[in-house]
Amino acid sequence: MPNKIDSDKIFINKAFEWWYRVPDYQRPYVWGSDQVTDLLDDVTEWMSVRPESEYFLGSIVLQERRDNGITEFDLLDGQQRLSTCLMIYAAGRDLATDKRLEEHCREAVFQQDDPFKNIPERLRIIYDIRDEVRDFVNEFIKPNGGTNNEEKLTELMEKSPDISVQNMANAILEIRKFFKDETAPKVEDFFKFFGNKVLMVYVSSPDLDDAFRMFTVLNDRGMKLRGSDILKTSNLRALREDKASDEVVRKWAQKWEEWEGELGDGFDVFLSQIRAVLVKDKARLSLLQEFDENIYAPRSFDRKTKTYTKRDPLLTRGLDTFNFIDRYYSHYQKIFGRNNYHLNNSWQFDNLITLLQDASLADFWLPPLLRYYDVFGEKRILDFLKKLEAKFCGDWVASETPTDRISAMNKITAAIDEVNKLEKASQEEKIAQLLAKDVFNFKYDTFKKNLEEGEVYKRRYARYLLFKLDALFAGADTLLQVPVNMSVEHILPQNPKSNSQWCVDFTDEEREAWTNRVGNLVLISRRKNSSQGRSDYEKKKEKYFKNNVEVFPNSVRVMQNKKWDLDALKKHHQDVVDKLCA
Repeated sequence: MPNKIDSDKIFINKAFEWWYRVPDYQRPYVWGSDQVTDLLDDVTEWMSVRPESEYFLGSIVLQERRDNGITEFDLLDGQQRLSTCLMIYAAGRDLATDKRLEEHCREAVFQQDDPFKNIPERLRIIYDIRDEVRDFVNEFIKPNGGTNNEEKLTELMEKSPDISVQNMANAILEIRKFFKDETAPKVEDFFKFFGNKVLMVYVSSPDLDDAFRMFTVLNDRGMKLRGSDILKTSNLRALREDKASDEVVRKWAQKWEEWEGELGDGFDVFLSQIRAVLVKDKARLSLLQEFDENIYAPRSFDRKTKTYTKRDPLLTRGLDTFNFIDRYYSHYQKIFGRNNYHLNNSWQFDNLITLLQDASLADFWLPPLLRYYDVFGEKRILDFLKKLEAKFCGDWVASETPTDRISAMNKITAAIDEVNKLEKASQEEKIAQLLAKDVFNFKYDTFKKNLEEGEVYKRRYARYLLFKLDALFAGADTLLQVPVNMSVEHILPQNPKSNSQWCVDFTDEEREAWTNRVGNLVLISRRKNSSQGRSDYEKKKEKYFKNNVEVFPNSVRVMQNKKWDLDALKKHHQDVVDKLCA
């Protein structure tokens, strides 16, 4: 008989009569000030405007368990909301002046034991994710008055090495700050509405597969669940199925939490990048489907017979996946550590990484670099990165399609694997063969022509090219920095005033031909200002560019010109084109 999947709406008061557990495979508590205050503000506004209406807080997904005769629920999704509600109850308990409210909130947080009724001591939510989190809950959430220690909470928020503890301490401080504000509703009025009118929808099953399937379905329907959370769950489950010890399961759950803590929302992006290392093809499915269908259970399609054939998995779930991610995460940290001066006694490697990172969302250069590091380590990695960046930039400026550019990067990854299989070749010989391959070639003539004659300002790569010029002119002894504000600015303006010197030094035809070329563009560390940008050159240098180009070597070079006429523009244009084409 199939397991029953239960689903219904539940009000907060009723929800906090149930018992929950945050299993060790769950992600950390990550809500920040904005999410906590948004929840409190939204509930408060709703109770003010629609006091008789119900407020929907969201959905939770649960796996039902029986523990010593008591039903409890593993939280597959909903930890952030329920944990925040738990802390709201804890703060309400400690701020309440009404004894009935104090007792109501205490019971929502913690059940005191009663040996005469055979009632055990029990927390409403048990945290298995980390010892530090359990210790925090026991000290600041469980006991009466626990949230009152704002000094210690502030210290933990600022200095705790555990991300969940940091965020939970911050959440309690934000909740207390909210209730203490003179514009806040009375605590008693808030909890009357909060418990009786705020509701959630729950989905529950005693079978982990069913509950996990609902978790996945909700994710596919647009709930704010990350693919990495589900991937973690399936791999920890695989560890258990392989009879891994609790210590091993906890180790990898903690590791995953550390990866997520470091990369935040970028963790899913990182997983997509290491997916490309394995699959060497453009992603066409969701992250989870890519791992399920192209890594864990890949198939080949025969066009003649129109049938699929199973291939060997690129990774297996469980320990194999965890080790693979851990290894590539280590490579990732070293590549982006901005501490690679030792590679050739210069900042050239780190500057190229900074440059490539600034290339908008085009991060498909990273998988081949990660793969190179995995195979060859630091040996000649700067030589590889130079050729990789030249290919990346060359294809972009030569107007290759995004699909072709991604494919070109994947071919480089495949070339790394190809030379790595050469059994009789030394590492040096493998690298030499790799760097000589035509996968690094690009349409040089088109690239150069687009630089010489093209309207670079209208292209997305304008900022990249100018930033690359700064890296080239700065030299390898300077560590490149990215200013908070960085704008592309014309020297000869697009729309000069009719009575300006610009209209004396340039004809209409010359302005049309040269205004948007790379030689007439610079970077500035401020937002664009169209009115000042139309000023004559001397005034523009003094009022607009001064103090806003000092971090851009190419821009500084331009500002050393006494005037900016057609001859000066042409000379500079040729200089930068030669620099980019070298």
